[in-house]
Amino acid sequence: VRGEYIGAIGMTEPSGGSDLKNLRTTARRDGDTYVINGQKTFISNGITGNLFILAAQTARAEGGKAISLFLIDTDTVEGFKRGRNLKKLGQKASDTAELFFEDLRVPASALLGGTEGRGFAQLMNRLVEERLMTAIGSMAMIERALAMTIDYVKNRKAFGKRIIDFQNTRFKLAECKTEAKALGVFLDGCIREFMAGQLGPAKAAALKYWATEQQCLIVDQCVQLHGGYGYILDYPIAQMWADGRITRIYGGANEVMKDIIGRTI
Repeated sequence: VRGEYIGAIGMTEPSGGSDLKNLRTTARRDGDTYVINGQKTFISNGITGNLFILAAQTARAEGGKAISLFLIDTDTVEGFKRGRNLKKLGQKASDTAELFFEDLRVPASALLGGTEGRGFAQLMNRLVEERLMTAIGSMAMIERALAMTIDYVKNRKAFGKRIIDFQNTRFKLAECKTEAKALGVFLDGCIREFMAGQLGPAKAAALKYWATEQQCLIVDQCVQLHGGYGYILDYPIAQMWADGRITRIYGGANEVMKDIIGRTI
């Protein structure tokens, strides 16, 4: 609450993102400590964070059984180094960095949950919630983008009349409003299921996939309706376009979401 600690989760590595079962960062038991070696990238709060949940291999077992999570207080350890603050297309208010671990030693008590091999399940247990949160953010961006665009086209004039008075403008906005309404109904249903403890991975994947795809399509259409001003970062719609593109990648790329859905067919 006092802001003394800023958290981050170290999952993604240069060799892969969505394939969590094949991490290369290792944590080897040495007496009452673990020695950690490896590298992470695309870590949100990587520059400002000082309390990391770090995913690492603790065994040579196949798949998720090899992965464990560690709680790392970077203010109290040696062998930890931050890389550069990565220059992103959007979401520049959030720092994103590379992290390096070289013979970093932590006490055995840093093992989250107290038992090795539980890391993959611990991560998967929260991904449904993360994907729901991503969809909520996408829905909020869609609603804001449409509200700003409707206001813009009602005031901007071309060829002697308002942009809203052109049939093409009304048709495009009608399409966007309809898609947004349908998405909102699906999202509300998923929120109710989540609150009841019933939202499953496949449905959460479908929601995340559809919400972020619709967000990018609708915001892009709103940029188009802003004309040249839609490409200028002084206008919020341009910043939304840049900030929103990553949603189809983080939290599990949409191609992975489709694969999760496909396994249930």
